[in-house]
Amino acid sequence: MPSHSRPVITVALPVPLRRAFDYLSDDAGVAPGCRVQVNFNRRLHVGVVLGSASAPPGGDGDDLKPVLQCLDARPLLNHDCLSLLRWAADYYLHPVGEVIAAALPPALRRGKSADWTPPQRWSLTEAGAVALRELPARQTARRARLALAASGGPLPLDALTRTLADEGWLAANVATPGMPADAHWPALNPAQQQAVDGIAARRGIQLIEGVTGSGKTEVYLHAARACVEAGGQALILVPEIGLTPQLRARFAERFGDSVCVYHSGLADGARLDAWQRVRHGHARVLVGTRSAVWLPFQRLGLIVVDEEHDPSFKQQDAFRYSARDVACYRGKQAGCPVLLGSATPALETRHLASTGRYGHQHLPERIHKAATPRVECIDLRGQRLQDGLSPPLIKALDDCMAGDGQALLFLNRRGFAPLLLCNQCGWNAPCPSCDAHLTLHRGPTQLRCHHCGHVQPPPRQCPSCQSSDLRPIGEGTERLEAALATRYPGERIERFDTDRLPNAAALHARLEAIHRGEVRLLVGTQMLAKGHDFPKLNFVGIVSADQALFGADFRAIERMGALITQVAGRAGRSGQPARVMLQTHVPEHPLLATLIQRGYADFVDAVLAERRAIGLPPFAHLALLRADALTMDEALGFVEMAERTLPPVPGVITLPPQPASMARRGGRHRAQLLLIAAQRPALRAAIEPWVMRLASLKAARQVRWSIDVDPIDVF
Repeated sequence: MPSHSRPVITVALPVPLRRAFDYLSDDAGVAPGCRVQVNFNRRLHVGVVLGSASAPPGGDGDDLKPVLQCLDARPLLNHDCLSLLRWAADYYLHPVGEVIAAALPPALRRGKSADWTPPQRWSLTEAGAVALRELPARQTARRARLALAASGGPLPLDALTRTLADEGWLAANVATPGMPADAHWPALNPAQQQAVDGIAARRGIQLIEGVTGSGKTEVYLHAARACVEAGGQALILVPEIGLTPQLRARFAERFGDSVCVYHSGLADGARLDAWQRVRHGHARVLVGTRSAVWLPFQRLGLIVVDEEHDPSFKQQDAFRYSARDVACYRGKQAGCPVLLGSATPALETRHLASTGRYGHQHLPERIHKAATPRVECIDLRGQRLQDGLSPPLIKALDDCMAGDGQALLFLNRRGFAPLLLCNQCGWNAPCPSCDAHLTLHRGPTQLRCHHCGHVQPPPRQCPSCQSSDLRPIGEGTERLEAALATRYPGERIERFDTDRLPNAAALHARLEAIHRGEVRLLVGTQMLAKGHDFPKLNFVGIVSADQALFGADFRAIERMGALITQVAGRAGRSGQPARVMLQTHVPEHPLLATLIQRGYADFVDAVLAERRAIGLPPFAHLALLRADALTMDEALGFVEMAERTLPPVPGVITLPPQPASMARRGGRHRAQLLLIAAQRPALRAAIEPWVMRLASLKAARQVRWSIDVDPIDVF
């Protein structure tokens, strides 16, 4: 076929260039959303078709490369999905090809076939029933498989099942997912019923604000029931993989095998299968982490963002998107309710609810009517500490252990000690690649950088003065665990941090042991603060939260308030009396005092007043240019050049170009430029043309740079 008569299509490729590319196609019917294999820069790539294009002006397309292969007979991504992804690329100013690639399971990115066979349910035929009665006893495998089919149990799709099917003893039927007929739906309390009624009465985005233990999950379940019974699909987003097993179990009790899970911890095959189940409408409820927000739902009818305040919903590298904000846009696109649930809503969410832009449903009481435990503040000044624990906290812990209670000690710091110090000359172990200290770990014994992953053995002598008097300074979760093991030798202690529990399976096993009553002492980081239910827990000790009071990031104090409230909320959830104790060196800090004495709502009001006074979110909008290079001169030089090329737009101000708070990380030097505007349109008017100018700068090729729209970490 002559090249001028061949259709031209526009393809999004997974490359760091802010544009799509035109190719010649032999297939006039290739549709937007299909994958194609093409040659780009002498390499084979799998791209996604965005649409048709015209031949270049003044030419007939002879200079265009041909599509090598069309991988899909029909689109993988429908019009709504492509529109969502193109919006995200525009909003977050990220290359559209990389955005689309991030939305596909790894197997599809590599060009694997998208053919999918729905799950099958095998039934016993009349001939199979006869065979089950007449087969000799020695054919145990066949008899067992036929008996399993007769009982309605799921059969593995293996050689034996296929053989029995070939003999006409088993028949395959497409499994139709549905809600179990015997699912138990407990009665809602008045506040829960009011929330469910409010969700049904108002479309759009709604904040579900409820104290810890108030039954927000039951509200989600009833909202999902209404969605599924109306023929829709529900998306349930959680901030971390570790929360998926328990939430999936809760939904599976009500919705059976129509529930599936999607997150990066799954094997590639399992991710692809979940993606296909959603795409074909076979999954009615999907529980997943932030990447699940991109799945190609057939009939999206509800989105729930649980623990919506959690920073984990924001991708912190490469394509820097907020799954919570994308979910809000997607709900508007689909015309379905979006529920943002939290006991400690993000300030932006709380502000939008208070101004009426979001609906606001309240769950003010715990299900078991017991009040949330009051936080008791321990002034550490003048106290003699043992492994970071004060005498009042130790006594309260002893009292808990003397009874039949369960205790949790919270410290948001991994490792044994955050610093290894020479007591003679003051040397401390630095990371060779970062502007940070190495953390001492004891399992195994090594010094680790929590920023770049560098590992080295601890020295026997000080490298500076050769003294052997090297001391671990400060406490981490490993040190607390060791101290508790010494004090309570007969108790099983479980430590919850990413060193001990690297995956969801390990976390689930520990949680099951806790629920069985085999563990009475828990030590952990923020992993323990997120949505977990410990029915027997009646004591919480917060070892320290002071670091956030003096953090460089303006959001540090907000996160501290949420974290203290969430950790305290783990105690007394079954109605039992409980105590919560917080150790601090600054009990008079006004915001900490407000949180402890008057509660999270008043704390939020105080922080919002500060933000309004100094013009920070939610009363302003931010964009952050980040750059890193082999030298600080290169990184800072690029940021300074970028500032000079920024178009002047009224209402947009910049902070001076500066090194990042950790100026060197992973061997690269980092600099940044922060843009602030009271109105989002003004910020967009500045940064959209600016990004294209930056891409054309010669200096841009010597650094790695990115734009972070709505950053949650600005220092």
